[in-house]
Amino acid sequence: MSEASVAVHADADLLAQAVAARLVVRLLDAQAARGQASVVLTGGRIAAAVYRAVGALPARDAVDWSRVDFWWGDERFLPAGDPERNETQARAALLDALPVDPARVHAMPASDGGTDPEEAAARYAAELARAARPGTAVLPHFDVLMLGVGEDGHVASVFPEHPVHYESRPVSAVRGSPKPPPVRITLTLPAINTAEEVWLVAGGGDKAHAVGMALAGAGPVQVPAAGVQGVGRTLWLLDRAAAADLPARFRSLR
Repeated sequence: MSEASVAVHADADLLAQAVAARLVVRLLDAQAARGQASVVLTGGRIAAAVYRAVGALPARDAVDWSRVDFWWGDERFLPAGDPERNETQARAALLDALPVDPARVHAMPASDGGTDPEEAAARYAAELARAARPGTAVLPHFDVLMLGVGEDGHVASVFPEHPVHYESRPVSAVRGSPKPPPVRITLTLPAINTAEEVWLVAGGGDKAHAVGMALAGAGPVQVPAAGVQGVGRTLWLLDRAAAADLPARFRSLR
């Protein structure tokens, strides 16, 4: 697993633009190497800004969007089309404007799909397994997996001290989430940590304590972001406000 690196940008707008540019380059590199690319999307205010910024980049047209697989790291277990769903946000901010292959947009099941959250999680795990790399059992290749970081240090829907920490399956239902809505579906940390690159994106002073704790080596049960590591790269992408409490070895970046 990789050591964490940190990039700090002046404000949230510049952060979103920088992440968008990195994402386009990463997808282009993956397509040059493998003929296709795979990205795991996240939700939240910075994610929406990133997606809008991707859509505004002239370089977006260099990507063959029909050869990009889109997955999600977590989802709120709500009806399809609900504005609080991460899928709905991503479609409105970016995907609906791109020439994507609908078969390559792998949304997590919605609550009105006739399943309970546990069955929905199992269905998503099965979809991941069908796209798995040759010689592997359960997961496809993820070129880049993006995560927001909560004020409490949660990532995806893996919350501090929650039983989902002890899940070995790649996808889990989450009940009793401390952040509404209470029922969710999430990739687990073992699944997240199979990604070639993991990007943790955080903006705002309300994230500074959690970012600082994670990079200082806090326990992953208490601060889930501390337990995230990409196979090839772990990159923290921050604005200055979120970088306010960085450990000493990173402070020159602020």
